[in-house]
Amino acid sequence: MAQAEIPLREGLGLRLRLRLRRLGRFLQAHPLSAVGLLFLAVLGGVAVFAPYLSPYDPEAVVGKPFQKPSPQHPLGTNDIGQDILSELIYGARTSLLIGFTAAAIAILLGTLVGVVAGYAGGWVDAALMRLVDVVLVIPFLPLMILLAAYLGPGLLNIIGVIAALIWARPARVIRSQVLSLRHAAYIEAAEALGASFGRVLLRHVLPGVLPLALAQFILAASSSILIESSLAFLGLGDPLRKSWGTILYYAQARGAFLTGAWLWWVLPPGLLITLSVLGFALTGYALETLVQPQLARHGGGRRSPTP
Repeated sequence: MAQAEIPLREGLGLRLRLRLRRLGRFLQAHPLSAVGLLFLAVLGGVAVFAPYLSPYDPEAVVGKPFQKPSPQHPLGTNDIGQDILSELIYGARTSLLIGFTAAAIAILLGTLVGVVAGYAGGWVDAALMRLVDVVLVIPFLPLMILLAAYLGPGLLNIIGVIAALIWARPARVIRSQVLSLRHAAYIEAAEALGASFGRVLLRHVLPGVLPLALAQFILAASSSILIESSLAFLGLGDPLRKSWGTILYYAQARGAFLTGAWLWWVLPPGLLITLSVLGFALTGYALETLVQPQLARHGGGRRSPTP
């Protein structure tokens, strides 16, 4: 048994090395994708190691209000004397957590709806797609504000609002992929051999759309961070957790533009939001071109992720 495990491990190691080499060649051919991955890796590292990177407790008053950048406070302090750099470091945790969690829920729901609708067809497809159409045609910004205001502030509520707003577009994209797989020879063979509806979905249809779902997840995470920042800037974020959006909200509410503190209080969180969205966009493009190589051959044309 031990001897049988050795070739198996060698085979897994060989496949892993081949995939890493393929990824390396792709990143060399598409340097912007490498830049996007670098942005995400740096921001993810900051979020994970926030307690070790933050010079102060973000909730503690450690200086005078509106203190300018100094060696003790590289980005100055806010209106009550909290260190802004520490707020930004811990804010990465909240923003990325909301982005990834909301995107994961939205993609799970969108994949389920898209796979079932595309493979089942008939009235099931018609009913699910009409639901998708309703979500897509409702005005985005008013619905976002209404849901957030009705549910109230809170991390779980924000995640739920974002997931409810962004699942429909991935569902339609994944359904179109399922329609192209529906009449594939291996699926028709499985049906001819008597495979059940659920077995065909799980063993044959779902693996065919997972790479596309992963690319949609990256794009949905980008949209989730933007939506969370918008909600927080409007005062509908979680007041108990610091995020880049809440930092912008308090900067605007406490007169950062009037006191000249906008340079170190407004600009850094805005740049971090921009870099995170850019990193997700470049990474999503890389995944889409890996999943659908024809995108690279046709100049990289791609769909817009969300409104």
